[in-house]
Amino acid sequence: MTTTTPSGEPERAIRLVVGLGNPGPRYAGTRHNVGVMVLHELARRLDSGRPATRFAGTYREARGPAGPLGLLVPQTYMNESGRSVGPAAGSLHVHPDQVLVIHDEIDLPFGVVRGKRGGGTGGHNGLRSVEQGLGSREFLRIRVGVGRQTPDFRGDEAAWVLANFSEPRTEIQALIGRAVTMIESTLAEGLEAAIARFHASPPGVRARQRAERREADAPLEPTDEPGSDPAADGE
Repeated sequence: MTTTTPSGEPERAIRLVVGLGNPGPRYAGTRHNVGVMVLHELARRLDSGRPATRFAGTYREARGPAGPLGLLVPQTYMNESGRSVGPAAGSLHVHPDQVLVIHDEIDLPFGVVRGKRGGGTGGHNGLRSVEQGLGSREFLRIRVGVGRQTPDFRGDEAAWVLANFSEPRTEIQALIGRAVTMIESTLAEGLEAAIARFHASPPGVRARQRAERREADAPLEPTDEPGSDPAADGE
């Protein structure tokens, strides 16, 4: 199915999926590396080929719903990801809007997954480097919510994303699974269709939220005066 961008142009098929993170076992379980975790699970589901060292990263080839697909994990540090993504996109002759980047997002609560087309980098050094490497900010993103630091965490945002997940393993796996499912939908139907499906509230949620707001805004019912007995009124 062909879908269109917000400007009305047909969406081009995605040809390169990138999972952002830092290299080495030291960072493997950190929040900043959730993009790598998601890409590895996507590669498993797509039964991709063996990884090769290319484009300053580990690169696999797979067959997606819309044709051949490259899967890339830059082996640069996060803030130099563009040195990997730029050459890969150039070699594959793909436009920026055919590149899908998976990254951690502290501005989304843990467990939330959202898609985005182009736009700013929100202070994310990996996205900033990808923009520089591609010469464009029009690449697509899958934003994987890792949340902000908890009150008991000692450290700033940088320390938070470079710390290991503290959530239960089952919840981390569920988060990765949701991200991969949204990517699969994006590859098959386009980002706009995936956004329409995955950003929507589950059935009944909005109606329940409206009812709760109405209840919160409703005037309080008058109460009986202390010590009065309603059953004795009129006697």
